[in-house]
Amino acid sequence: MIYIIGSVIALIGTVVLIYYFKPQKKERIESIYTKALNAMIRGDSRTALTHLRDVVKQDTDHINAYLQMGNILRSEDNPGAAKKIHQSLMVRPNLSKQIRLDIHMALALDFELIGDLLKAQNEAELVLKIDKKNLWANEFLLSIFEKQKNWDKATMISKTVQRLKDYKDPDQIAKFLVFQGMNKLEKGLENEALSIFNKAVKTAPKYGLSYLRLGDYFSDKRDLTKAIENWEKFAIYNPTKSYKVYSKIESALFDLGRFSEVEKFYERILENDPLNLTALAKLANVLEEKGDHRDALNLVDEALSKNDLSVHAHLMKLKLSLQVSKPHELSNYIDRIIQLLTANK
Repeated sequence: MIYIIGSVIALIGTVVLIYYFKPQKKERIESIYTKALNAMIRGDSRTALTHLRDVVKQDTDHINAYLQMGNILRSEDNPGAAKKIHQSLMVRPNLSKQIRLDIHMALALDFELIGDLLKAQNEAELVLKIDKKNLWANEFLLSIFEKQKNWDKATMISKTVQRLKDYKDPDQIAKFLVFQGMNKLEKGLENEALSIFNKAVKTAPKYGLSYLRLGDYFSDKRDLTKAIENWEKFAIYNPTKSYKVYSKIESALFDLGRFSEVEKFYERILENDPLNLTALAKLANVLEEKGDHRDALNLVDEALSKNDLSVHAHLMKLKLSLQVSKPHELSNYIDRIIQLLTANK
C-alpha cells in the first residue's frame, strides 16, 4: 500500500513538473524569438542571428526561426547559405500551407540574388500552385520576366497583377508590347512587329514609345510621311524626350522637300509644351536661318520671362545677341550665365 501511494505521489509530481515547466520553456523560446524579431526591425542582424540560433538550439522544430536566419544571411549578401537553410526546411514533414508558401518565397529571393533566375522563377510558380492569386508571386515573376526580357510572359503577368490590384496601367502593357515588336524586328519578322506596334497604340493611345518605334519602322521602309506623323506624336506625348526625334523629323522633311514645315512643327511642340527649351532653341535657330532675327530673339525673351533660371535660354539669347548687342550688354549676359552656373554647383 505504501508503495502504491508513493507511486501515485511520484506520478502526480511528474505531472505537476510537466505542467509548470514545459510552458515556461515554450514561453522562454518565444521570448527569445521576439527579441530576434525586434533586433531585425532595428537592423541589428548580428544580435538577431544570435537570438535565432539560441531558439533553434532549444527547439529544432521552430521553422520560423530557421526562415528568418536564412533571410538575414541573404540580406548580408550570403544567398548560398540562405538557400541551404531554406532548402533544408522543405524536407520537414507536416508543413502548413503558409509555411510552404514562406519557404518557396524565401528560396525565390535566394535564387534571384544568386543569379539563377530560372530557379527563382520555378519557386515563384510553386507559390502560385499553392495560392493562384498570390500577389507577391505574380509581381516577383513580372520582375523576373523583365530581367529575362521575356516580353510575352511579362505582358501576360502584367495583366494578372493589374487585375489582382484592381487597377489599370495600359502604358505598362503597351511598353511590353513594344519590346515584343522590337524582338520580332530583330528576327526579321517585320509584319508581326508592325502588328504588335499597332496593338500597343490601341492599348495605350498616348504612350509615346509606340509612336517612336513606328516612326523608325516607317523610316526604314522609306515611308517618311508616316514616319514623321508617328515621330511627332512621340514628341507630343513624351515631351521630356521629344528631342530624340527633332533631327529625324528635320532630315525627313528635308528629304521630302518640305523643310519649310520645320518651323510649324516646332511651333506645335511649343503650343503643347511652352517650356520646352530644346524645341525653343531649335525654332529660334530656324528663324535665325530665315533671317527673322527679331522674332528669334523675342521667342527667347518670352521663354526667359517664364524661366529666368534657364542657362540654356540665356545661352541662346547670348548667341542671338552677338551681332546686335553692345559689348557691355553681352558682358551682362555672360555674368548672368556665370551666376546661374555657380548657383547650380
